[in-house]
Amino acid sequence: LLAGYYEPVLEGSKTATDVYKVPVYRRPSNLFVRGFNQDATSLPNKGPVFRKIGRRKLVPYYDRAEIEDGAIAGRGLEICWLKDQTDLLFAQIQGSARIRIEDGSTVRINYDAHNGYPYTAVGRILIDRGIIPKEQMSMQKIREWMEQNPDGANELRRQNRAYVFFREVALSDKDEPVGAQGVPLTPGRSIAVDKSLHVYGTPFFIEGELPIQSEQSRTPFHRLMVAQDRGGAIRGAVRGDFFWGTGDAAGERAGRMRSRGRAWLLLPKPLADRRNEAASPRP
Repeated sequence: LLAGYYEPVLEGSKTATDVYKVPVYRRPSNLFVRGFNQDATSLPNKGPVFRKIGRRKLVPYYDRAEIEDGAIAGRGLEICWLKDQTDLLFAQIQGSARIRIEDGSTVRINYDAHNGYPYTAVGRILIDRGIIPKEQMSMQKIREWMEQNPDGANELRRQNRAYVFFREVALSDKDEPVGAQGVPLTPGRSIAVDKSLHVYGTPFFIEGELPIQSEQSRTPFHRLMVAQDRGGAIRGAVRGDFFWGTGDAAGERAGRMRSRGRAWLLLPKPLADRRNEAASPRP
């Protein structure tokens, strides 16, 4: 299953105003993941996460609704502010964003940690409720529905209890976002995979017919790509997300992708021979 992601470009402010009132939070100091130092550069994007109370007590971390209602407000965790929660949700789903500040500067943010709840796809909920047909589903359709139904959007968003915290990164406007491998992503060449099953840097040859030009198009696709990122919704050996770049055009392309294809994992021959000899079961 081949999907896509991109880096949104959003409008924001360094201070809270009547227009910019949705905080983008950095990782709280009381967020704890077993087996990881709290000062780690980046924490896993799945698995249990706790809120540390005092020196010993651990409880589940706040969920999306609690955080939106102000559970961690006023602690100096705000990187900047956005116009609405939908902008923040899409930045969290994509894992990075460029935020154009009113003074003309740009703030770049990347994934840093999550709150420990499994990701729930709001698109799947809209399909199950019969609001958007499965064959029409895309990120653009989700955003359109949320903008037209603000009360419903609030309820829908909170069905996804997962919440992402960001860190500010020192990248220029010319730099691509950095993936989980620690290297800049390349539009149309970097792919996000399930890190529990694949190794960063592994080349994949991808083949399929993808809706690149429009929702109805089926463009033949034959391309060598490299595993350089991960995603909270990516599960399994035969699941990958293409990185399409930055901005609205990349977002439209990424939003249309949910296609079947074929992938060949390319390995050095000695390693491939050893894997074949082990006769490990196919995923």
